Amino acid sequence: MKLNSFAVRVALTLMALFVASAQGQQQSPTPAQSISRNFDSINKNVLEMAQDFPADKYDFRPTKEVRSFGEVLVHVISGNVYAAKAGRGEQVNWDELNPKDFKGKAEIVAALQKSITDADATLKNTPEERFTKSLRPWIDVIEHAAEHYGQLVVYYRVNGMTPPASRPSNK
Repeated sequence: MKLNSFAVRVALTLMALFVASAQGQQQSPTPAQSISRNFDSINKNVLEMAQDFPADKYDFRPTKEVRSFGEVLVHVISGNVYAAKAGRGEQVNWDELNPKDFKGKAEIVAALQKSITDADATLKNTPEERFTKSLRPWIDVIEHAAEHYGQLVVYYRVNGMTPPASRPSNK
């Protein structure tokens, strides 16, 4: 009986080592995959906030010196538009969209969704080898959107609200 118990323990240990070894050999994501995952993740969070934040608070700004909630979203859209064009190889400058061209929450959310879809299509059509030379414009736009995501979290908190990603149902 002791021999069987010992043999079972050895077999289980060997199986555990085999599984751990096989899992350890999983390939790391490519630069393109990493960029795409990060771009999708931050934009999903920003879009969720844009859809969730009350329409009557889109003009909210913590102080007069900073952009309103809606204006921050239009600024993020500007970054995505830039990334889509630059990612296609166009010679482009970062041109700010005018927040006054958007009439309320519905138009801003629709424009944000379109900017994400357009930039994501460009990103997914970018040849893998381009990412071995440079991560621009993608790394810049991801960092930019993440910065403004943090800013929008503050807008939520100042209004006594919990951002969608911080709610228990999203964890």
